[in-house]
Amino acid sequence: MAKKDKKDKKDALNLDLLTRLCETPGVAGREERVRELIRSEVKGLFDRVEVDALGNLICRRSPTAKKPSRKGKGGGPTRVMLLCHMDEIGFYVSSIDDKGFIWPNAAGGFDTRNLFSRRVLVCTKGGDLPGVMNPGGRPVHISSPKDREKVPEVKEFYIDVGLPKDEVKARVRVGDYIVMHEPAIRVGEKFVSKALDNRVACWLGIEAVRRLADTGETHACEVVVAFTTQEEVGLRGAKTASHAVLPDIGIGIDVTLACDTPGVPAEEAVSVHGKGFALHIKDSSFISDHELVERVESLAKKKRIPYQRSILAAGGQDGAAAQQAAAGAKAVGITVGTRYIHTVTEMIDLTDLAAARDVLAAFLAEAE
Repeated sequence: MAKKDKKDKKDALNLDLLTRLCETPGVAGREERVRELIRSEVKGLFDRVEVDALGNLICRRSPTAKKPSRKGKGGGPTRVMLLCHMDEIGFYVSSIDDKGFIWPNAAGGFDTRNLFSRRVLVCTKGGDLPGVMNPGGRPVHISSPKDREKVPEVKEFYIDVGLPKDEVKARVRVGDYIVMHEPAIRVGEKFVSKALDNRVACWLGIEAVRRLADTGETHACEVVVAFTTQEEVGLRGAKTASHAVLPDIGIGIDVTLACDTPGVPAEEAVSVHGKGFALHIKDSSFISDHELVERVESLAKKKRIPYQRSILAAGGQDGAAAQQAAAGAKAVGITVGTRYIHTVTEMIDLTDLAAARDVLAAFLAEAE
């Protein structure tokens, strides 16, 4: 691909939408703000939009081709389901002590080395409170070398919102939720934010379908985009959504590791920035259908969309739920390599983002 073509694709990306998605708070179980943002964004793209009991936003688009597919379950159109989880890792308020410090309970996986001295947002019924997160213990000026060697557990971190204890207890309740509070920014040819895991997928679920609509490309399949809940704590929303939708083909859309950084052997990189979307072969939760892998790969080659194959040694994603729902479905993963996952500095390459969008739109247009 020529350099000018790459630049044009990146410049055409709707990064304003990605910024709004990333900066909107939504931990597992409290995705409602993200859901409402997406609901307003997808108006006109789908024929039916509904919210299920677990909070999944399920968006259905009927076939637009003159001759819809008849290869789906029961002789209907092939149903292709894109699974895009809305939740980000974060915390719930576990307790408030007698000094007004807030103690969190994690919702999702954290490496506590990345939690020191973080700005956070405590999301309450009466409004959001900015605060800071730190572990208990002595600061550097009065700590011993042994103190500084310790890596604390999540339960040792607390949040200070800078308010008198009585006001904190009046405004914050056990069960309120907490997210990291950092702005999304463009850095060179990259995009950096908290919650790219997995607002990248939410963006792709919207923008792939928007690309179909904007180009007038028809599709013979039924397209279902499920913006799912509670993935970070066990693919919970995807399980219920997949049982309701009963897809013929499930596409789990997510980020994956891009450990093409100092200190990691090349064979453990998983994916490399700038080489295109990552065609997900397997992880701890599922193994992609090999025929679908070949099909996506062939399509990417035909459309000259950059891609790379990837395997994630540990971790899971929503594609597993689609694959295992009821009598099962063929499933594959389309992912975007992300550096520094589960931190406030998650980083994607804009070329890879564009490639993921393009291959998804092309797959939907050609699915039968």
